[in-house]
Amino acid sequence: MWNYHFRVTLSVVIITFNEEANLPRTLESVKWADEIVVVDSGSTDRTVEIAKSYGAKVWVEPWKGFAAQKNSALEKAACDWVLSLDADEEVSPQLTMQISMVVDKIPFSEAHADVLVQMDPTEAQRMISNRHDDALDPDEQRLALEDLAADARSASAFWVPRKNIFLGRFIQHGGFYPDEKLRLFRRGSAKFEMRLVHEDIVFAGPAKHLSAPIVHHAYPTLSSYIEHMNRYSSLGAEMAASKGKRGFSLTNIVLRPWLTFVYNYIFRLGFLDGREGFLLHLYHAVYVSWKYAKLWELTRDKKASASSSSQN
Repeated sequence: MWNYHFRVTLSVVIITFNEEANLPRTLESVKWADEIVVVDSGSTDRTVEIAKSYGAKVWVEPWKGFAAQKNSALEKAACDWVLSLDADEEVSPQLTMQISMVVDKIPFSEAHADVLVQMDPTEAQRMISNRHDDALDPDEQRLALEDLAADARSASAFWVPRKNIFLGRFIQHGGFYPDEKLRLFRRGSAKFEMRLVHEDIVFAGPAKHLSAPIVHHAYPTLSSYIEHMNRYSSLGAEMAASKGKRGFSLTNIVLRPWLTFVYNYIFRLGFLDGREGFLLHLYHAVYVSWKYAKLWELTRDKKASASSSSQN
């Protein structure tokens, strides 16, 4: 009797703009994928050249907003499964193994056993399970990986934890870990919600969880973080204005940022992440204040413009 094996394939999709500092690390971590799709929005550095050097299929398109740009990249993917990444993220070696189990739907093999044997038992346990008790023994590791492979037969998408690196430190508290994102899914089963910022994937169907992380090299410097928060607070203000929110509010501009800091830094144990954790939560609270102050400024200017037009 003939035994056919139809190999399942994976596309990695990334949007870019002037990412020459980050992109090599990202592409190096997924060079094993069947296809890499990069949609660039007119980079003036070596981003496109770097992407092509890794064999990526590159499109250069005008910027349409985060969600629309990412959806454009999804539309260009040709493989059975899609992994969506940001240009400052990388796939950990442990996640590479888990994705191979999901995408190829292969049973636990001696090759996987060899990898596990070479790893610290606790690290192996973390890689294949969300358990936090004693490290799994080899038989339990085998069963856990077999369960992971079986998940691919029933799930069309997977949530993936994300390790956020801020000023060189892995932020483990304050709500920044595990920071799960829906990133791995069957082609055509998901798309990004059309929002100006914090775009999420819209997905209908069964979704399960992987335990190995994407590593997010988010903000290597304070200036990059503040610049990012400044830009995102403007987009957040535009989103709030589109929903009809108006007016100057001391609650939103003063009280809400303070409560955000206290909740994340104190009650969610952000203080355990040292100086980096303090700065991260402090400036995140400032971002909240900026967003609502910019909302007031935006709606005030629109109101003044409308009043001036009516008088004319």
